Amino acid sequence: MRPSRVRYGVVGFALSLAVLAYIQRVAISQAAGPISQDLGLDKAQLGLVFGAFGLSYALFEIPMGLRGDRLGVRRTLTQIVIAWSAFTALTGFAWNFTSMWVVRFLFGAGEAGCFPNLTRMLSQWLPSGERMRAQALMWAFTRWGAAMTPPLVLLAINLVGWRAGFVIFGLMGFIWGLFFLRSFRDDPADHPKVNEAELALLAESRALGEQASGGWLHLLLRPKVFLLVLQYFCFSYVWYFYVTWMPSYLQEAHGQTAAATAALSVLPLLLGGLGSLVSGMLPMWISRRLLAFLGFAATALLLVAVPHMPGVGWVITLMAIASFCSDLTMPISWNACADIGQRYTATVAAAMNMLGNFAGFVAPVVGGFILQANGGDWNLLIYTMGGSAVISALCWIFLDPAAGPAAVPEAEPA
Repeated sequence: MRPSRVRYGVVGFALSLAVLAYIQRVAISQAAGPISQDLGLDKAQLGLVFGAFGLSYALFEIPMGLRGDRLGVRRTLTQIVIAWSAFTALTGFAWNFTSMWVVRFLFGAGEAGCFPNLTRMLSQWLPSGERMRAQALMWAFTRWGAAMTPPLVLLAINLVGWRAGFVIFGLMGFIWGLFFLRSFRDDPADHPKVNEAELALLAESRALGEQASGGWLHLLLRPKVFLLVLQYFCFSYVWYFYVTWMPSYLQEAHGQTAAATAALSVLPLLLGGLGSLVSGMLPMWISRRLLAFLGFAATALLLVAVPHMPGVGWVITLMAIASFCSDLTMPISWNACADIGQRYTATVAAAMNMLGNFAGFVAPVVGGFILQANGGDWNLLIYTMGGSAVISALCWIFLDPAAGPAAVPEAEPA
């Protein structure tokens, strides 16, 4: 009997939600110009609005990861997709700085737990040989979804305005949630279309989701988890530039028009997606740990060179290659959450993503204050990005997810 292929439909849900999440998340950076004009926001206020998402997303990550580990992915993902889509739509109704900040904070809270729960879903629905490739595809699709966003938002602004555009983006999430609730099951054994051969193929993955690595809090306090989340914080500090300040940087530092900015902004995201894809498709005998170290080291060198480039063509080329190099690490980091976390895969992934999204708060806010204090000089901000990539590279000298989860006591109940 040939295995059924229901697991590929699950991958389809993961890929489509990854794209949707990043479209809704990144849309505000491309709409920053008209939003600032309509609401009268200065650079520091705009940075705080950008950072509101990252702050709340980070605060709610571990609770939503624990919720997924305990109550199941189906219930948790459906609820958070509906919640964040509602706040995406409400973004279009903001009338001043305070209302916009509150809505974006609540939007971030709604989206918290998305990728940790997708990681748990893939870890239970895919055999180990397919899991890394699925992570690679998922993160490639997030980057490509983000790359699609600048032209999509520009089109929406021109056709219906930024306010109605956010309402349309929100409706897309409600549609996804309805399809997911109807079709997905947490346990492959509960899905009516999964045959015995596919269940046998997934036996090890289903067992992995039930193995205990000790109490979740003890697990999160291990040095290995600390290094994992630190390298991801520093990675995210760099990445958030591409989805927050990049359009403003291209327009103000390099004199690009809105249309040219939309076209150029997609390049780092496109190459980032390619980096994730390449990482997942490389032969398994290639050390992922070494690949992560080299990816971050190259990112640092490229970013430090950016302020010395003679024109926007060189600048965007180096940034795009830097994005490719750093995104080589994405499938590696997220697959490490399953290797380390086992039963608490979503919780470990949530801890990692929590720090990543604290960087999503820190990076744009720090960037806004750096620009405000230095008369709009962007070089210092870019140098801090290069330094952050160095820290990520150093973490991978000591971090070895392949060694498996550390033994931790079972004293704390799940």
